[in-house]
Amino acid sequence: MITILKDYLNKHDLSHFDLKAVLFDMDGVLFDSMKWHAKSWKETMDDFNLASTTEEFYLYEGMVGRNTINHIMKRERGRDATDEEKEQMYKRKTELFVKYNDGSLIPYAYDFVKKVHNSGLKCVVVTGSGQPTLINKINDSFPELFDPKCMVTAFDVKHGKPHPEPYLMGLEKSGNLKPNQAIVIENAPRGVESAVAAGVFTVAINTGPIDDKVLWDAGANIVLPSMESLYNEWENLYNNIIAL
Repeated sequence: MITILKDYLNKHDLSHFDLKAVLFDMDGVLFDSMKWHAKSWKETMDDFNLASTTEEFYLYEGMVGRNTINHIMKRERGRDATDEEKEQMYKRKTELFVKYNDGSLIPYAYDFVKKVHNSGLKCVVVTGSGQPTLINKINDSFPELFDPKCMVTAFDVKHGKPHPEPYLMGLEKSGNLKPNQAIVIENAPRGVESAVAAGVFTVAINTGPIDDKVLWDAGANIVLPSMESLYNEWENLYNNIIAL
């Protein structure tokens, strides 16, 4: 663990960590919702006669919806989606997601966030989601653990993941933090790429069907199989970070 942390510091020409915050992706990290997002996207594409697979949407997680739609449209029709198509398709996808989503949490997500919060660190959500009930959803499931004023959503950014803007904004909203003052918890390759591009130490938890190699290739500093694993590893990781 100490070698991994030192490699990150050396790569970014940093002398130490000064940990103040943990930035969390939402779907697949906090909520066990990616299976419903993937199902909803697949059915939406079917409705609009666009070929896709359920599995591919795990790779696009973190991208804002309009970019996901445009990606599929370019691939299948050889052109950009119109604004009207983006609106119609995202509306349909949202309707399906609301229908299917049961609001369940990733096992150990609450316990881990609580442990981080009790360590005196700020907990911040950085998501590509544009759900209008997002703040209420977070507050209901993680009462008093996240500051709504620090949340970064699809409405806050021009460029979604894998662009670094979401995590750079997360650092800014957390108190104008520098990259060595936070770590990121992600589960998707686009999100990992975003965090790495922002210069933040990134822990990937593989809660979906993708191969670990995809997360390593995206640049994750650590890849773990579950939030439970991260919960169990946290004391070791945290103690080594504060020691550097």
